Amino acid sequence: MLNVKNLTFSYHKTPILKELSFKVEKGENLAIIGESGSGKSTLLKLLYGEYDLNFGNIYWKDNEILGPKYNLVTGYDFMKYVAQEFELMPFISVEENIGKFLSNFFPKEKKERTQELLEVVELTAFAKTKVKTLSGGQKQRVALARALAKQPEIILLDEPFSHIDNFQRRSLRRNVFKYLKDKKITCLVATHDNNDVLGFADNMMILNNQKIEAYDTPKALFKDPKTPLIASFFGEFNIINNKIIYAHQLNVVEKSNLKAIVITSYFKGNYYLVEANLDGEKIFCYSPNNYKNDQIIFLNISN
Repeated sequence: MLNVKNLTFSYHKTPILKELSFKVEKGENLAIIGESGSGKSTLLKLLYGEYDLNFGNIYWKDNEILGPKYNLVTGYDFMKYVAQEFELMPFISVEENIGKFLSNFFPKEKKERTQELLEVVELTAFAKTKVKTLSGGQKQRVALARALAKQPEIILLDEPFSHIDNFQRRSLRRNVFKYLKDKKITCLVATHDNNDVLGFADNMMILNNQKIEAYDTPKALFKDPKTPLIASFFGEFNIINNKIIYAHQLNVVEKSNLKAIVITSYFKGNYYLVEANLDGEKIFCYSPNNYKNDQIIFLNISN
C-alpha cells in the first residue's frame, strides 16, 4: 500500500501542503480534488520523489520514497508518473514510443504488449505514425500507454484526459480505468473533472488551505457535502436556509413558500438549467421546461 505520514512541503517559505496523512490500498483508485493552486500536482510530484519533503514520510510497501537529496535519478521502477507535459520521443512512431522500455529479448511479448496498450488508448490506427505529427490529445494518450507499458504497481496521473476532446474522452476514460482495475494497479489521479471520478474512484481526497478537507467515497461526499467546495465539484448548488442544496434537488411546483423570479434558462440537452432570483440571492434548478425571463416560479426542495 501507499502510506503517507504527516507530509509537509513548501516552496521556499510558502507552505503548500501541511501534515497530510493517508493510505491507499493496492489496486485502489484515489481521486485528488482541489482548486487550482491547492497542491494537487505538487502532491503527485512529492509521491514520485521529485521534491524533498520538509517533514514526514512516504512509503510504498516497505520502500520509502525519497527526493533528489537521496536519489540521483528521480522515480522508482515500481511507479510511473504521467504529467501534463509529455516527455515523448517525437521522431519515432507511436508504437516505438510505447515499446521503448520493453525488453527486445522477448520480441513476441513486446509486440503483444504494445498492441494491447494501443487498443486501450485507442491509437491502433496510428501505430506507425511519428509522434511529432500527433495532436496534443493523441500525445497524451501515447504518454498514458508508455507509462503502462512496464505495468507499474502504482501510477500517478495529473489531469490525464485534459487534452483529449469530448468525442474520445468518455470511452478512453473507461478503457484506462478498467485496465488499471483489471491489472490491480494502484492509481492516484489529480483532476478537476468530476467525470474522472464518478464511476471510477474508490475514494476522494479534497485539498484546501494546505490540508485534507475531506476524505471519503465519492458517493458519501456527494450525498452529504460538508462545504460548498465539496458540493461545487459535483455540480450546480445553492445555499438555502444555510443548507447546501443541489440544483437537481430543487423542483418547480405549482405553489410553495419559495417564490423565485427567472433570470434566464440554459438548454442542457434533456433538461434546462434555470437561473433565478430567490429573496435577492441567485439560485439554480433543473427543469424539463424552458421558462421566460422574469417569469415567477415556485420551488420545492426534494431529498
